Amino acid sequence: MTEWFTFNMPIAETELHYQSPFHLLIAVILSAQCTDKRVNMITPALFQAYPNPGTLAAATSDEVYEYIKSVSYPNNKSKHLVGMANVLIERFNGIVPSEREELMQLPGVGRKTANVIVAVVFEKPAMAVDTHVFRVANRIGLTTTKTPLATELELVKNFPAQILPKAHHWLILHGRYVCVARRPKCEECGLTPFCRHFKSKREG
Repeated sequence: MTEWFTFNMPIAETELHYQSPFHLLIAVILSAQCTDKRVNMITPALFQAYPNPGTLAAATSDEVYEYIKSVSYPNNKSKHLVGMANVLIERFNGIVPSEREELMQLPGVGRKTANVIVAVVFEKPAMAVDTHVFRVANRIGLTTTKTPLATELELVKNFPAQILPKAHHWLILHGRYVCVARRPKCEECGLTPFCRHFKSKREG
């Protein structure tokens, strides 16, 4: 399966647009329960207004809300973003930390978001489990788990550490465009020889 992804998806990276680790952190916080496409529509103006932690920390949540009001849960996210910037300055000298545990000290940053930053920015062996990864991993048969954390731990064991950052994107992109939630496009999928769902569907 790893060989299939390597050959068929040699370039696998985040679809969020960003110019710095700080801006990626903002984008990932905004992407919670929201599409990357929507986030990419609003971040150019947001990044221009708040190019660094200092400018965002000095803003009010009401000011930030005006830039992000078209994403999901804008009230909470605007507060999280301002809080995140303040904690970055107070605890980390305005620098996005490279460790998951430190990232999770920031408002609005849970384990999944922290893993994205660790993997994408710092290329460390981390597996961020969103709805796509959770669905695809269990559907294909890479895992048989009931929670995102259990899925993450199982995938970390099953993928070589050096490809974990890319494997995260393999599963996300496969789930976003092929192994979709309601009607997976099995006829377009090259993973059917390995897929538990496809096998059970044929047998059923």
